[in-house]
Parts: sequence; structure tokens; C-alpha cells
Amino acid sequence: MLQFNEKHASVPSTPSSMPHAWSPAPKIGKWSLTRKKCVLIGASLLAFIVLRVLLFSLTNHGPHRPAYLTQPIAYNASFVPNAAFQPPEPLPHRFSDTIDTFLGYKYRNTCNISSLDLHAPFAPLCPDRKSMITAMSSGGRIGNDAPYMPRGCDMRWFSTEEICETLSRFEKVIILGDSMMRHVIGSINVLVRKDLGYGAFNVKACSIQGIFKTSDVVKNDPDSVACPAGTIDVMIEQMIRFPIPLEELDRLRSLLPATKPSRPYAFIFGHGLWNDLDLQATLDWLDSILDTALDKAPWLSPSASSSSSSTPLSSHHERKRETGFWPRLFLTPNAAGKEKPDEWIVTQGNKALMVFEEAVGVEVKRRGLEHLGTWNATIQSNKFDGVHVDLKGNLIKAMMVMNWLNMLEVEKF
Repeated sequence: MLQFNEKHASVPSTPSSMPHAWSPAPKIGKWSLTRKKCVLIGASLLAFIVLRVLLFSLTNHGPHRPAYLTQPIAYNASFVPNAAFQPPEPLPHRFSDTIDTFLGYKYRNTCNISSLDLHAPFAPLCPDRKSMITAMSSGGRIGNDAPYMPRGCDMRWFSTEEICETLSRFEKVIILGDSMMRHVIGSINVLVRKDLGYGAFNVKACSIQGIFKTSDVVKNDPDSVACPAGTIDVMIEQMIRFPIPLEELDRLRSLLPATKPSRPYAFIFGHGLWNDLDLQATLDWLDSILDTALDKAPWLSPSASSSSSSTPLSSHHERKRETGFWPRLFLTPNAAGKEKPDEWIVTQGNKALMVFEEAVGVEVKRRGLEHLGTWNATIQSNKFDGVHVDLKGNLIKAMMVMNWLNMLEVEKF
């Protein structure tokens, strides 16, 4: 600290006109320059960050797929000579394909199901949705109840977290159909609740009976859903036969908004057995649903809704939509088992199922839908009643549906 010194108290002051020979020239403080530079640099960085955030919000305002689906990823593939199947690519997004994703699920040991028992991963992964659907429809098993493998290229086996993220890209996923489709949504609930025992319902362990809406689960048991609150909405409307009762069509109308939502809707159809695999009845059933949906929500397909009113709506489905984003998938029934009652062998046996699957694939494509066949995937799986596959078979079906949903170009909506 500076102290006052009386010795210098009487030193006369120098006139302002005289220079100070002993006084150094004034200097600009180095600290002040450094501080100004820091402030300037900080302000520049802040402005840059704000600009990036604004640009990101403008270009990424809607749902979008993960980067590995939209950007090419290079990797060094390891080739195993003389191997029937190559090991899966050593990439981060394929990690869950190679582990038991059910390991942390409730009742994992009680139900004794590992995800590796259901799907055997291999390379290469299917590069696009068309090849994925073809591979899943054409795949099979090496032995009864062996792990399922698509043909030619592989599908993903998602973790629950990935399933939640995929479903969150959609405003609503609506499943329409019979008991086979009810088992699909039951299996999706098993996956999002991480519960093999009672994930689909609370009546029978290791089953897929019961739940119709994820919103019902959120309402009655919100802590059981692994997905973030309010991010997913998957439901089923049971429409099992044609003609469709008017009250069922009214329920469908109530699900659809008249104006375009912020996220897309996805539709998954399944039909056939209740009309004895009558192709025309199934197509009439499908056209009735498409007509009803377009009438209530014309934003689903602007090109169809703007067509001449003199043209019957059903004829609009005879061509593929060129505008709009209306994702629709049709699942044909799975293979029959040996417990199938003899009186149904002619009309619903495996020959009839195979012919029906092939014909439906042709017809729904004309209507702009994609088709997923399940006969190949289920011919060597267990069917507890000769008609329906068990929990393991339905979990594979659900994962096929998730692969289709994951590859939809939601950024086009």
C-alpha cells in the first residue's frame, strides 16, 4: 500500500509548459487490450452459435430419419471366406442387432426369450425400403423355430430406445385389421414397455393378447412405458370383415384430423381370414377404408382429393399417388400350422394363403400401398392354434413393421 511521505510534501509543482524529463511516456495497458479482444471474440462466437441454431431450426423443423439412413457411411467390411452369411457391419447402429435386447426386460427368464433366438444378424444391411420389404417377405429360417433371417440383405433389430425414437416421428400409427394385427400391436407394446411377461396385457404371461392403444397404457400405467411421455401413439381399429359396419368407419373418421398435422400418420393393414381369403372382398374392404380416410383427411393425398368428383373414389386407388405423403403397409396372413382344423384347409390352408399373398401384393401396389408378406417368415414357426403364431413369431412381425416405419422418408411430409 502507498504511504504519504512528508519529505515530498513541499516539492514545488512543475509548470505545465515544462516537460517532465523524468516522467515516462504514457502507455496503453496490455490488460485493457486483452480484455477487449476477449469480449470481441466472445461476442463473435455467441453470434455464430445463435446463427447456427436459427439455421438448424429452419432446416430441421420436422421429423427426420437418423443419419445412417440419409448419409453414406464408409466402413472396412470384414469378409469371412466360405461362410454362408457374413458378420454384420461393425457400425454403431448395428450394435443392438448383435446383443440380446431383451436382457433387461421384465420376465426375461420366465418367458425364456432372447432377441438372438428370433433374428440372426448378418451383412449387408438392406440399403433402402424396397429391398428391405422384399428381403423380409422372402426370408426364412434354417430349421423349425430357428432365428429368422431376411433373404439377400438384413433388417435391423432395434433396441427399445430406437423403437421409441422411430414411433415419435409419427403423429399416430394406426393399425387396421383382425386378430393377427391385434397381436402385432400387442408385440409393439411388449417392446415399448420392456415387458415380455405382461407387456401386451395383464391376463396371461408371455402372451400378446389385449392392448389396443398405447394411450390406454399411458393413461393407466404411465411408468411402464419406456418412451418419453407424449411422444408415441400407436393404436388398432379392429375391422375384420367386409362389408364394414358403419360404426367402425365412424370410429376411423374420428381418428383423423381435417387439417394437416405437424407429423405424418402411418397406416398398417391386415385382412383376409375373416372373408376366407376372398381377394375381391379384401380389396373392397381396403378401398372402403381408403375412401373413408380421404373423405375425412384430404391432406393425405392431395392429388386424389383434387380429382374430378364425377370419378368414383374407388378408381382413385387404381394408381400410385404422385403427391402427398401417405405411408401405408399391407400385411398378409401368416402361414397355417398343423393344428389348423381340417374344415378350413381348402379355403385357409397354406396353398390358399400363398396364392392370396401373391395376389394381394399385386393389387395393393396398384393402390399405392407397400406389401409385406409373412408366410415365409412363419411357415417354420410355432402356431398355438394352427392359425396364430406365438409371442416369438409376433415379435418378429412387429420388428418387421418397425423396420418399415424406420425407413419412411418422414422429412418429405
